[in-house]
Amino acid sequence: MNLRNVAIIAHVDHGKTTLVDQLFRQSGTFRDNQRVEERAMDSNDLEKERGITILAKCTSVEWPDANGTVTHINIVDTPGHADFGAEVERILSMVDGVILLVDSAEGPMPQTKFVTGKALALGLKPIVVVNKIDRPDARPAEVLDEVFELFLNLEANDEQLDFPTLYASGRAGYAGFTDDVREGDLTPMFETIVKHVPAPNLDTTAEFKMLTTLLDRDPFLGRILTGRIESGTLNVNMPIRAMDVNGNVVEDGRATKVFAFRGLERVPVETAQAGDIVAIAGLVKATVSNTIGELTISEPLHAREIDPPTLSMTFAVNDSPFAGKDGDKVQSRVIRDRLAREAEGNVAIRVSETPGGEAFEVAGRGELQLGVVIETLRREGFELSISRPRVLFRDGPGGREEPYETVVIDVDDEFSGTVIDKMAMRKAEMTDMRPSGGGKTRLTFSAPSRGLIGYHGEFLSDTRGTGIMNRLFEKYGPYKGPISGRQNGVLISMEQGPAVAYALSALEDRGVLFITPGEMLYEGMVIGENAKTQDLEVNPLKTKQLTNFRASGPKDEGIRLTPPKRMTLEQAIAYIQDDELVEVTPKAIRIRKRYLDPHERKRASRKMEAA
Repeated sequence: MNLRNVAIIAHVDHGKTTLVDQLFRQSGTFRDNQRVEERAMDSNDLEKERGITILAKCTSVEWPDANGTVTHINIVDTPGHADFGAEVERILSMVDGVILLVDSAEGPMPQTKFVTGKALALGLKPIVVVNKIDRPDARPAEVLDEVFELFLNLEANDEQLDFPTLYASGRAGYAGFTDDVREGDLTPMFETIVKHVPAPNLDTTAEFKMLTTLLDRDPFLGRILTGRIESGTLNVNMPIRAMDVNGNVVEDGRATKVFAFRGLERVPVETAQAGDIVAIAGLVKATVSNTIGELTISEPLHAREIDPPTLSMTFAVNDSPFAGKDGDKVQSRVIRDRLAREAEGNVAIRVSETPGGEAFEVAGRGELQLGVVIETLRREGFELSISRPRVLFRDGPGGREEPYETVVIDVDDEFSGTVIDKMAMRKAEMTDMRPSGGGKTRLTFSAPSRGLIGYHGEFLSDTRGTGIMNRLFEKYGPYKGPISGRQNGVLISMEQGPAVAYALSALEDRGVLFITPGEMLYEGMVIGENAKTQDLEVNPLKTKQLTNFRASGPKDEGIRLTPPKRMTLEQAIAYIQDDELVEVTPKAIRIRKRYLDPHERKRASRKMEAA
């Protein structure tokens, strides 16, 4: 059978998953009358809501050419966000070519650079697709020059620089070889894949070996390990061995089920051979980066190193007065087991227990990735207390080092001065500034990750929602010294019970409220932001004094309050200071002080000052 393995690389929102939908439709994977959800590959609830790809997924299409020869094309849809980069790195070891998808107006972005660099280093040959060619602000010629410049900067070889280019509209479902194409279908894309992506050149007669790149769980089959067979043939019920990267045997077992990918489904097969991307059930300990092979294997396959976590948070048991009211999973034992399962499948995060066993340190690649983990747990019925994110320092030759990120910001010209000032306050250094057309400027910074925690919301306010910020792990560099955090204090409830409109209307002058009348509060809960720098304890339960005198005039009219500021999970996590926590339950996200009792807070504050 003719076989091609190809990955699709793109920045967030450049139309990758939409294009895959059209490849399904035009290859006959979906029937003409079949009702299919838009962005079918984004199957996870969070992916659908956020419009991003979080999990790498394998799929396939069958393409018959004009002569009737059928080619089986395995397509891997990769995440476009830097926080999920670990998925991308592993996935690229399964394919023989990549489709680089770039937006016809935005051009190559930081995440494009990150994944393309990984692909070129592996020797993969790219096919460049300039997508959304029908955009009114499309600039295909300049974008193609930018892609070529990117490849040169990433030290692509001559063969990689001689790439085929297609112009396409994923949404409208057409592609062509010139930038004036506005109709047709995706036949040119299928033909280019078959012509330019090499068929796997692997030995089917050698002993069976496969590198695990993805781990999934099935309620009936247990662990399902996905990867590409690098040599030999795999049959159902064959005895197999799992070996770690150091050559130690993890376990022996049997391949009780072997699945191939057909469209969106995993289909059981009896046999598979070198070059096929398959999923195997039957092992209970094997994990990502393990080599699966015959019982005679002695050497593991080379597994790519994964960039280290740069950020950590503490996940603790929810100990607020409202603990256990919303969720049914509140014990540390249950949280420990669930985080251990998460770390098995998601190799980009590390979980360690803190002394006492009531809290867990979870380290990952960024706020978005850890936010997705918390949101997933929340939807499963867990209640948690989450600490402020902390960057992970390391000891370098010149002393303490911290992670740096490349930050690329596209912003209207009028806001560029404000953004430069704010980034300078966060110890960022500007490395590039250039006009990007249409009254916009593109700013590039090298910034310590520490300074970027919590900046995104402020950035959107400063640019009135028009700015676009992209971040990418750059390096570990010298410690930049202290960076000032949040400027404002908070309003803290000193009582427990339902909030009263009369009290809240009196507090509106003090700052911005996070709550509405009738909302249940407890002592030590943060109910708003103070207009001044210090924290302020207030009574949001205070009621109007009743007297025998009837008031006349406007005072008795209904109280009108300003709508409260509501924070998403990521905004709340980025907002809090070291002495605060985010209480996360299936129904609520609350901000609270770490110590609810005011006397304990004062004692802890004095200890911190003394230290």
